[in-house]
Amino acid sequence: MLALPSSYVAGVQVICRSLLAGAEPVVVTGLDFDTALARLLNQRPLFTSLVPTQLHRLLEDERRVDALRNLHTILLGGGPIDPALRAGAEAAGLRIVATYGSSETAGGCVYDGMPLDGVAPAIGTDGRVRIGGPTIFEGYDGDPRLTAETLVDGWFLTSDAGRLDDDGRLHVLGRIDDVVISGGVNVPLPAVAARLREHPGIDAVEVIGLPDEEWGTRVVAFVVGTGDGLRDWVSEVHPRARAPQQVVVLPELPLLLNGKVDRQALRSRA
Repeated sequence: MLALPSSYVAGVQVICRSLLAGAEPVVVTGLDFDTALARLLNQRPLFTSLVPTQLHRLLEDERRVDALRNLHTILLGGGPIDPALRAGAEAAGLRIVATYGSSETAGGCVYDGMPLDGVAPAIGTDGRVRIGGPTIFEGYDGDPRLTAETLVDGWFLTSDAGRLDDDGRLHVLGRIDDVVISGGVNVPLPAVAARLREHPGIDAVEVIGLPDEEWGTRVVAFVVGTGDGLRDWVSEVHPRARAPQQVVVLPELPLLLNGKVDRQALRSRA
């Protein structure tokens, strides 16, 4: 079931998986899974791929949640997955598998932390996730400099920080550039965002760092919901220096066609 644009690698992979499984992919328009399911009669098993923002919106509609219960598995990727989001989906009876990958790896190549056969995740001395194996790309078209920086000795150097368990399970900790220095203090933006998501008055949040003359980098939180008292809310569990210097309240977060948050639009808004 194709709920992602086919112009993105995650959507392409849904199509590829469907064809390899001997079935035509079914396009889901506007996350209307119940209507799409009605076209499938008794075809089983059913799978789909979603990004976290899509799943968050689907969980707000019990009718659509009921439709999703007909799926064998929901692959969830394309960005950080809030543990509370996954727990809420699983409590609603949905089977979630977290995927990790990118266009450079031909889409998801690590599932719930475990790599596909032949895929080799590793952690560099700088904590950066590296991926080796047959799924990685050959280079960026027309950009040999970036290719040389990103493909090193057969490894794809991602922009993510991570760690490996003793059993080889990969844990992605966030983007390398998601730790900013604000006022001389290291601020891990995913940790700030995770705390804000726990606020009962917030439905969605994104946290970014922007250049600032006073702070070096200004921590900006974009929230859907209430903007009151959020600095104190963050400071209850984190050092005060991690509290966002700016809070922007929006009716909804801007999204790209693939369902991810449009961080460039947020930068312009701030």
